[in-house]
Amino acid sequence: MMDDVVEIAGKTALMVSGAENLSAATLSNDLIGMAWSDDAQMVVVEASVLPDAFFELRSGIIGDVAQKFANYRLLMVVVGDVQRFADRSTAFRDYLFETNAGGNLWFVPDMDALERKLAL
Repeated sequence: MMDDVVEIAGKTALMVSGAENLSAATLSNDLIGMAWSDDAQMVVVEASVLPDAFFELRSGIIGDVAQKFANYRLLMVVVGDVQRFADRSTAFRDYLFETNAGGNLWFVPDMDALERKLAL
C-alpha cells in the first residue's frame, strides 16, 4: 500500500492507494492511525483497495468505519466507482445519499468531484 500527504482545498489529506487490499478487520484503526501519524484532516481511499465487504452494509464494516471517523473528527473519502454495489443494494444506494450529506464519510467518483465538494 502506498500513501501520500497532499493538500486539497486547504485541507491536509492522506491519500491511500496501491495494489494491496486493506484488511477488513483492522480497516478503521489502520486508516485513523495513518491519518494521525501524518497530521491529516481527511483520508482519501481509492474504492478499488477496499474489501468488497466494506460496501455490504450487513457486514458492519462501513458502520464501524463511519462511527470511528466521527469519533475522531476525521473525514474519510472513498474515491471511485461504487455503482456495482449500489446496483445490488437499495439500502447501500440510500446510505450513499445519506453519508454524502454528512461530514465524516463521503463517496465521490473522482478527485475533481472531491475538490468541488470541499469548496462548498
